[in-house]
Amino acid sequence: MDCILFGSGGHAKVVIDILQAMGTRVIGFMDDYREEDHWRGIPNLGNLKQANEIILNYPQANFLVAIGDNEIRQHIARLLERSGAKFHTAVHPSASIGSDVTIGAGSVLMPGTIVNADSRIGEHCIVNTGGTVDHDCSLGNFVHLSPGVHLAGNVEIDDLSHIGTGASAIPGIRIGSRTIVGAGAVVIRSLPNRVTAVGCPAKIIDINNMNEE
Repeated sequence: MDCILFGSGGHAKVVIDILQAMGTRVIGFMDDYREEDHWRGIPNLGNLKQANEIILNYPQANFLVAIGDNEIRQHIARLLERSGAKFHTAVHPSASIGSDVTIGAGSVLMPGTIVNADSRIGEHCIVNTGGTVDHDCSLGNFVHLSPGVHLAGNVEIDDLSHIGTGASAIPGIRIGSRTIVGAGAVVIRSLPNRVTAVGCPAKIIDINNMNEE
């Protein structure tokens, strides 16, 4: 299967490596800000305004939004979806995937990740390098687990939340939508929607006012 990326930043570099390790051919990228004809040897197919034309010209290709920011990734994915795009899922060969795990379209599992039995990864999620998701966890759509995040069993994280590098959550925790957990935090109590929590144990320090898509 051929793949077209949206994005050409640091996150996209890692996604390209994953796709190539999977044997997927990256036939082009899209970006609203990069003007070069090629980047990392990959042709620049155009920007978001040209999505309809690009999708028609490459009917064999799936798309992957290679942008780390959850809100931006959601915005672009929704626009591409309305234009008829279908999405690729990228799982590095070194990832360990347990039995009865589901992984949504557009999601990326990076090198060294572990997702254990009966867990669900939603659409357009990122489980970053070395992250672990234990049994019976559930990630909503557009969730980002940063490098080295560790979720114990039965943890639920709702849409568009971002868990910072090296953070962890004990079993049975629920983290609401559009919530940010700071790097290195230890979540021992459930967190509501739209808050920022930091520290060990994690404590709420701010309310997040994000626009609904």
